[in-house]
Amino acid sequence: MTLLIKAKDIYMEYLGRDVLDMEELEVYAYDRIGIVGANGAGKSTLVKVLLGELEPTEGEVAREGAWAYIPQLEEVAQHAEHAAPDHALLGRMGVSDIGEEGRSGGEETRLKIVAALSGGADGIVADEPTSHLDREGAELLIRQLQHYPGALLLISHDRHLLDATVDKIWELKDGRIAEYWGGYSDYAERKAEERAAQAAQYKQMAAERERLESSIADKQRQARKLDQKEKGASRKNNTESGGRLGHQKPVGSKQKKLHKAAKQMEQRIEALGDIRPPEAEAAIVFRQSRELALHNPYPIIGVGLNKRLGDKTLLEDAAFQFPLGAKIAITGPNGSGKSTLLRMIVDREPGITLAPKAAIGYFAQSGYKLEDDTPVLAYMQTHSDYSVPEIRAVLAAMGFGPQDVRKRLPMLSGGERMKLQLARLLLGRYNVLLLDEPSNFLDMPAVEALEAMMKSYAGTIVFVTHDVRLLERTADQVYEIDGGKLIQTEL
Repeated sequence: MTLLIKAKDIYMEYLGRDVLDMEELEVYAYDRIGIVGANGAGKSTLVKVLLGELEPTEGEVAREGAWAYIPQLEEVAQHAEHAAPDHALLGRMGVSDIGEEGRSGGEETRLKIVAALSGGADGIVADEPTSHLDREGAELLIRQLQHYPGALLLISHDRHLLDATVDKIWELKDGRIAEYWGGYSDYAERKAEERAAQAAQYKQMAAERERLESSIADKQRQARKLDQKEKGASRKNNTESGGRLGHQKPVGSKQKKLHKAAKQMEQRIEALGDIRPPEAEAAIVFRQSRELALHNPYPIIGVGLNKRLGDKTLLEDAAFQFPLGAKIAITGPNGSGKSTLLRMIVDREPGITLAPKAAIGYFAQSGYKLEDDTPVLAYMQTHSDYSVPEIRAVLAAMGFGPQDVRKRLPMLSGGERMKLQLARLLLGRYNVLLLDEPSNFLDMPAVEALEAMMKSYAGTIVFVTHDVRLLERTADQVYEIDGGKLIQTEL
């Protein structure tokens, strides 16, 4: 068992907040670990500390062997250069010329993956490696990682990737790691069991606390009655004997026993501790306003669509009919024209017919510039007819806590802005949503919340995705762009 990384007493602080606070972490040569946690939990910080790219505020990290790093596309790796890429692997990953400029995000990601796999490293760290890959690229990556003999540390929101490549999950929360054996599905099942056990324990403890509090009140009531009775008897004795017998009478033993029993019950309540219930999941119900109700069975129709980009044909005499209220996934390789198709619908290009009352909300892959300086909740109220509790429920599902809804927009991170825009669209004055890779860069809880909300959304959704699980769990219909045509495929 070769120990590759040993971290001890790691503490990391950022802007007055504890990002990492852990006693010990070990990574062995055989480890295949998926790292999950909320946006901002410190996942990227953790792997950079383990790799030596960041110095922790306190603690030390010992490393053995060579490590390759696949950073997020927007980040420049600061590691030493990898060995020359394996040209056979370049071909298998669909990258032909490593010196070519103007690559797409997916091509850049594939190149980074090839570079990492080519150097014979003892371990690979990858930060969201499938975010810009199409389904073919993601499957190629999975096959390569499955046969990779070294250690793996994968930060990912891709549940399919984690299930296929790792056998251990590290959940990073409040600066600490909780370890779960198995892939992501095993982890999710275990978390559901923990939540159910916590709910059962809370119910049991709450019932016991209520029983003890009721018994304490009963004992105290009995003691007061005996006190009143004794005082009455004492006054009577004082009247009859001039007070001599009243002063000689000791405090009743029954009252002492009752007070003692009540005190013991209070101690038992203290021993129960502060058992908290699982976080409540507020019900989210989407509704369609009468003004925005659509009655056309096919609110979006495309006939004879043609689109070229330079010398490349994206669409040639393509046609489709998207049904009312359906959740329609658009798939295809990187660069095939998926995002272009959404833009054509938004711009109502020739060949696109929309229902007269169609109100379209559009979510693009790129980040948003939120220039308003308003608080999150006020921003949502401006763009929605839903009540404050309904807005809060959706924001909570997307990971915004009670304090977060008071943040002003410029204070939000990139991930938080993406979540806010998705929440705005879902609660906005729209009946058709066009979503381009909506799950990219969301943390796992937000992806699962998005999945649930897309399924229950009252309007029509057309979305581009390479997320296998999101597609499987939300799509009613799937279309693939292939050879310039839009072809409906089986789910």
